[in-house]
Amino acid sequence: MQLNKYLAYAGINSRRKSVELIKQGLVSINNWVVTVPGYLVKETDAVRVNKKLVVVQENVYVLLNKPKGFITTTEDEKNRPTVLDLLDDSKIPQKINPVGRLDRDTTGLLLLTNDGNLSQRLSHPRYEITKTYVVTLNRPFDFRDADALKNGVTLNDGEAYVDSVQSLNQSKTRLKVLLHSGKNRIIRRIFEHFGYKVIALDRTGYADLSKKNLSVGRWRFLTPQEVARLKTCAVE
Repeated sequence: MQLNKYLAYAGINSRRKSVELIKQGLVSINNWVVTVPGYLVKETDAVRVNKKLVVVQENVYVLLNKPKGFITTTEDEKNRPTVLDLLDDSKIPQKINPVGRLDRDTTGLLLLTNDGNLSQRLSHPRYEITKTYVVTLNRPFDFRDADALKNGVTLNDGEAYVDSVQSLNQSKTRLKVLLHSGKNRIIRRIFEHFGYKVIALDRTGYADLSKKNLSVGRWRFLTPQEVARLKTCAVE
């Protein structure tokens, strides 16, 4: 396996960031510094990052129903609670990272894993992973805006598209939205573009994963079947 892929597989970092570590001379193999990301690692090789031995652990896949008020990161410089604070270290000894982000005020499904290769693929726009959100607006949604959402909205970082919009209540303030984009704060920015304010935002679906039987603040391991289906969503 190529060195940068090996580090990603071990959960050290993404492949791209692993390349940076390697080029900075922070990675050694059998006590020799290696600066070539494509170097082929053998099973007998001892790989170290910052002189610390890299141990390839069993991959683990966790689905969390994130509550409001938690930061989607592994640590926070302001000591605010993070999504990792909701997990049980005794049951998850591996170092796992969130796949993508949900902002502090957004609730719902968040996948965490130490499978760096899968995480990178799921986060890449090319694989168009479907996300489902329940959006609560400050005023009724004008469905004349729905066609514009589907045709594409020009934001400061490019075009954004919504696959479908469905009203969930009579007042049309609560919507079910499906989209593939993984851009930062995309739902909030799309509706703000049309003059709406998002009061609440909940991700209820990720790929074919749902919140069924997973209450707010709780987590569970994915089943082998769910992991297999996720991997087919992001085949190289």
